[in-house]
Amino acid sequence: MEVNNEKVLKRLKTKFADALVEANEFRGELTIIIPKDRIVEVCKFLKEDVELRFDLLADLCGIDMNTPTKRFGVIYNLYSYTNKYRIRLKIFTEEEHPKVPTVTGVWGTANWHERETFDMFGIIFEGHPDLRRMYMPDEFEYHPLRKDFPLMGIRGSLDLPKK
Repeated sequence: MEVNNEKVLKRLKTKFADALVEANEFRGELTIIIPKDRIVEVCKFLKEDVELRFDLLADLCGIDMNTPTKRFGVIYNLYSYTNKYRIRLKIFTEEEHPKVPTVTGVWGTANWHERETFDMFGIIFEGHPDLRRMYMPDEFEYHPLRKDFPLMGIRGSLDLPKK
């Protein structure tokens, strides 16, 4: 069974006509932007649909667009083992209190990816079973992959070992 961009878009438009904000194709890769509050149901559909079967969340990462209207977002890279096909989903969240729903109930691998995105960008995944920092200490109040984080770090923000 072969899947292509048109087929994925048609299936999504049939089921979620009101949830597709934008769809772009670049070099044959399909990217679909949806509202953050619809991410879980769209992901469940993509995973469980017998024709599509996007059974792997290959990657999930945060983005800092650093624009007034779209500061933070999350990108979901999905793969279908059955169809050997990829798509990308994007959602955006507000800058002031960046929160999005967790997809750990759809793919178990989201647990790790969401924790990493929380740690590095400060995006909160509501409903996550164990949302805590992975790399930075709990008391570290910054998020190093945000564009406003200084390249040289913040002097004195971490107690580093002496030589």
